[in-house]
Amino acid sequence: MKNRQLLAGAAFALGIVLASSAQAATAYVSNERSNTVTVVDLDTRTVTATWDVGERPRGITLTKDGKYVLICASLDNAVEIRNAKTGELVGVLPSGNDPEQFFVSNDGKYLFISNEDDAATTAVDLETRRVAWQVVVGEEPEGIAQSTDGKYLLVASEEENIVDWIDIATREIVHVTETDYRPRHIEFTPDGTQVWISAEIAGTVHVIDVASKEIVETLSFAPPGAPAYKVLPCGIRFTSDGKTAVIALGRADAVAVVDVASRKVTGYAATGGRPWHLAITEDDTTAVVANGTTGDIAFLDLASLEVTKRIEAGKGPWGVAIAH
Repeated sequence: MKNRQLLAGAAFALGIVLASSAQAATAYVSNERSNTVTVVDLDTRTVTATWDVGERPRGITLTKDGKYVLICASLDNAVEIRNAKTGELVGVLPSGNDPEQFFVSNDGKYLFISNEDDAATTAVDLETRRVAWQVVVGEEPEGIAQSTDGKYLLVASEEENIVDWIDIATREIVHVTETDYRPRHIEFTPDGTQVWISAEIAGTVHVIDVASKEIVETLSFAPPGAPAYKVLPCGIRFTSDGKTAVIALGRADAVAVVDVASRKVTGYAATGGRPWHLAITEDDTTAVVANGTTGDIAFLDLASLEVTKRIEAGKGPWGVAIAH
């Protein structure tokens, strides 16, 4: 980890209460190969700033009040806290080794971090900025998410092809779901009844009933012109009404749009080279897609499935977070 000083606690009051963002209509894109974050005004669809950040930034999200951007600086073994308006570094959180993805708890109290090199999940108290607890999970954990009822923390372990269900109250693994090869991302539907898990190397997405913890369907994809071995699902996002899922398909250079009720693919869109993660605007009209190999950001109209604009990002765009 780089030698950084933790800044004074008075300079940083991490948002715990849900509130509207002071930095509305802004997207933040982590660029893992240029060690930068691209800041985008979503109204004008222009880049307004580029921040230099820690090494290999991947996971990116905002605090509940939208005042701070949290960034997994994977090679620094740290999570950076940056002012959402200025990009100023205001603190560094302990994270364990090789943090890749994280999830701000539903109540805003903890940051749950997956540590690939530690085979562990770390919970950091956002008020004290100290490690509160840690749970050993399967090898190479990446995807992580909390159930909407707050009871479970799910962690996807790529090496073991499993998802661990951690009971947050007891901090014990209470269930293990076996998946297809290389589970990468976990996303709960807005109503909390289902959780969707992408299995990268298998080219599939599992749909799991949360009540029974059983896989009820496995989706596969066939975007036009893409050989099956390039279909590598990763990021998943739902529209706010829970009716539509948008899934990044990696080296297939496309995203899939799925009707959640029928679990049928309704269309594909070529967005750029290796879309890895994405976010959906607050009005549910547009997906903002990070294209890792073409180094750009695509704006996908979800009604027409047409890319309406591309803008240049840094090298290796990886994650997208939107301040609503």
